[in-house]
Amino acid sequence: MQRPLAHAILAALFAVAAPLALIAADDTKTYTTQDEAPASYQLQGEYTGTVSADGEQKKYGVQVIALGHDKFQAVAYPGGLPGDGYDGGDYGDLLKSEGTASGDKVEFKGMHFVATLTPSEIKIVGEDGTEVGTLKKVVRKSPTLGAKAPEGAKVLFDGSSAEAFENGKIVQEDLLLADCASKDKFGDHQLHLEFRTPFKPDARGQARGNSGLYVQSRYEVQVLDSFGLSGEDNECGGIYKISKPQVNMCYPPLTWQTYDVDFTAAKYDAEGKKTENARVTIKHNGVVIHDNLELPSNTPGRHQEGPEKDAIYLQGHGNPVVYRNIWVVEK
Repeated sequence: MQRPLAHAILAALFAVAAPLALIAADDTKTYTTQDEAPASYQLQGEYTGTVSADGEQKKYGVQVIALGHDKFQAVAYPGGLPGDGYDGGDYGDLLKSEGTASGDKVEFKGMHFVATLTPSEIKIVGEDGTEVGTLKKVVRKSPTLGAKAPEGAKVLFDGSSAEAFENGKIVQEDLLLADCASKDKFGDHQLHLEFRTPFKPDARGQARGNSGLYVQSRYEVQVLDSFGLSGEDNECGGIYKISKPQVNMCYPPLTWQTYDVDFTAAKYDAEGKKTENARVTIKHNGVVIHDNLELPSNTPGRHQEGPEKDAIYLQGHGNPVVYRNIWVVEK
């Protein structure tokens, strides 16, 4: 009986209790920090909790996405948020609803329930006034956020210098701007890095905070603001043209996220013929999204495969995506 209830949640009226001056936001702007983000950003995020259905308490997660021009989308996940209860079923079966702000209200027209959305919670009340459930806003952090480089690791970026990268540029005092490649080249290795996408409420798809981690300059792991999307091979965590992530673990924009990569390079014989494909295991925000995945070829946009070691490339795509805490352990 989850599906009818989820329909009720997402088809309900979302009324913002506190004035947020949503219309005053400049949604054509690119925001690079939470401090400068408009009021609409405060509603965007993740909410989780339980609702009553058929005498039972059932867990739900909801991701609220700010789409600019006072528009919002809510996506409901039965069982909980991605990586925290949602079983990763068909994204097309999830229930989604869009609403437009009017003054200080965001309305999702529906029947039977009223859901009141504030920056801290979604409160759901039935048409008879009975409280059905409350979903509290949560701000998740990757369990590997801030991970220290182990003994023997090669630290590529710690905020003090960009000298380890060709075209390395420091912005916002201690962050590495996208569009640079490591001077060192690597074969088999483990990699940790942290990234943050900008908030571009008016943008969509590949224009919304695009970059990419090119492992060995050959295999792109997409970096993108894909919060609340289905998780395709060209969205955050996807390996472009090869595989979509097992689950979309993308956090909201302007939130620090992590990639932890365990990479085994392709093998070649003495004549330069490939004998084994490369393989990779990747954790996005601490959750495995690719498990010992075989990489049959390079991905477009950078270097071809070959027996030699190659650099780590952080793709520049015209967006102010930033990185920090980058280190490598060679195997």
